Amino acid sequence: MSAWVAIRTVARREYVERVRDRTFLISTGVVVFILVVITVLPSLFGAGDRPSWKVALVGQASAPLAGVLPAAGQALGADLGTVSLPDRASAEARLRSEGDGGKVDLAVVDGDQLVALRTPDGDLVAAVAAATRELRLRAALTRAGASPEAVSAALTPPRLTVATLEPAGSDSAETAARFGSFLLYFQLITYGSWVAGGVVEEKASRVVELILAAIRPSQLLAGKIIGIGLLGLTQLMLLAAVGFAAATAFGVVDVPASLLGPIAAVLVWFVLGYAFWASAWAVAGAIVSRQEELQNTSTPLVLVMVAGFVVAVMVGDDPGSLAARIASFVPPVAPLVMPLRMAAGQAAVWEVAASMLVIVAATVALVPLAARIYAGAVLRTGGRVRLRQVLRETRGRTRASAGSPG
Repeated sequence: MSAWVAIRTVARREYVERVRDRTFLISTGVVVFILVVITVLPSLFGAGDRPSWKVALVGQASAPLAGVLPAAGQALGADLGTVSLPDRASAEARLRSEGDGGKVDLAVVDGDQLVALRTPDGDLVAAVAAATRELRLRAALTRAGASPEAVSAALTPPRLTVATLEPAGSDSAETAARFGSFLLYFQLITYGSWVAGGVVEEKASRVVELILAAIRPSQLLAGKIIGIGLLGLTQLMLLAAVGFAAATAFGVVDVPASLLGPIAAVLVWFVLGYAFWASAWAVAGAIVSRQEELQNTSTPLVLVMVAGFVVAVMVGDDPGSLAARIASFVPPVAPLVMPLRMAAGQAAVWEVAASMLVIVAATVALVPLAARIYAGAVLRTGGRVRLRQVLRETRGRTRASAGSPG
């Protein structure tokens, strides 16, 4: 059979057998349940909490709101405080403040301009609108000979403009990217270990001898990596869909279109990261003969991946740092780091493209090496195989076949 047919057959077998596996179904159900719980519980526990907001008042036209905003907040079941600031720059600094003591949730500038860090809470905007309308009504009623038309005009909703200092949905995007990075780390370890475990299982049962009688080792390796990778991608897409649906249904967060970018980034980087790591995991499985020995060869891979996850956590706190930029071009770490930097808006287009090129180039260099080791070690049983010995023997066979007459 042709190489493509062989790879496709192996990939289909890996995908179908594992997607029907009881362990896979149970583990997927557990992860989905945990995801729903994590998404929904915060809203359930916080349902009875009383909102607390602080509004900055800038300009003489905004000052009268200090007397009516607290009552407007009470009408909505919220604690609403105010603070007077001299200018808009001071208000913007307080909006960006990280400390709870000085931070404000909204600034009212010159009575009708609302400024927020990101899209403000709808109830908070409604409270400001109600307070503004009340002030207008009071002014109309205190004027001598107030006409019904003046009172009616005062009761109409005020025209308030809303400006945001950061793109709408950026906070949600960063949260989604953080969760996606953790999920990506978990998936890469899980499906990489599946590749290694499957190789060892076939070696131990001697099934691989029958398979390799019909196809080449490189085709078997490619089919196995593709099949398990498609299964991992399917599970990731399922989890993304469930999380998206749960967040929308329970109103945990407003799910803006900006979330689609981080979700797509996580899926793309899963493909790139999995292609890189799966070959290394296949080698870890090919050089041992029993499942008990797999832990010894896979431990270095796990340690590197754990280190990469730690780096990704650190990058999440400061995605624009020099360390974050360097980590973006280190193949083992880049799939975990780049989604975070992209969601935070700290990765330039050329950096994303260059990072992808680096990991693709690393994968292209790793796959032939992994295929050589896999081909030389997959039929060996009886103990752990030394990589140097396998590479030396495969190199010798390659030279011999090249020198033999056609």
